[in-house]
Amino acid sequence: MAVTDEAIEKIKGMIVSGALRPGDRLPKESELAAELGLSRNSLREAVRALSLIRILDVRQGDGTYVTSLDPQLLLEALSFVVDFHRDDTVLEFLAVRRILEPAATAMAASRIKDAELDALSAQLDALGPEPSVEELVASDLEFHRGIVQASGNSVLCSLLDGLSGPTTRARVWRGLTQEDAVSRTLHEHRAILAALRDRDGEAARSWATVHVASVEQWLRSTL
Repeated sequence: MAVTDEAIEKIKGMIVSGALRPGDRLPKESELAAELGLSRNSLREAVRALSLIRILDVRQGDGTYVTSLDPQLLLEALSFVVDFHRDDTVLEFLAVRRILEPAATAMAASRIKDAELDALSAQLDALGPEPSVEELVASDLEFHRGIVQASGNSVLCSLLDGLSGPTTRARVWRGLTQEDAVSRTLHEHRAILAALRDRDGEAARSWATVHVASVEQWLRSTL
């Protein structure tokens, strides 16, 4: 394992230094192993590990390439890892969401296009006054994803997307057990949307904070 770790660090060093850039093809296995002073086995294990976290792309019969290193691609692993969270850490995930999502919502206020606001409004209208919990939570995910994407920060978008698994389950459970959860969520969504239409970043931030905190507060009361 230590030898594989060394191989990973050496390949990482080549990418970070710019010796290998996004889209570049790695030298042949024998050449790269000799250049880095590694065995071919340890190099092979390192390539396998780096391909799992989307740093490298192994193309059968064509070679191994550095991926685009796009944040959305690299942070895919985050959503996989957080799915293994323990139930007693959900509050911690919600706390992170409460820090990041209001900031993204405030950023979106000055950037989001009228057409995007109209699409979000139409999405809320399509739900009707009494959607099922499942419909509401699915819409909730799309609503916030659309706003975060409008912030223009792909890293923030990918981070919040990766954190959605644990918090989604909390939102479903809240919807099934709290009497006014559906109406409150719809009200908060409308308030966020109104603040975005007014281009009021601070109001958008405040309503997004209230929205996430209401799930967090409900969950604390059930523990």
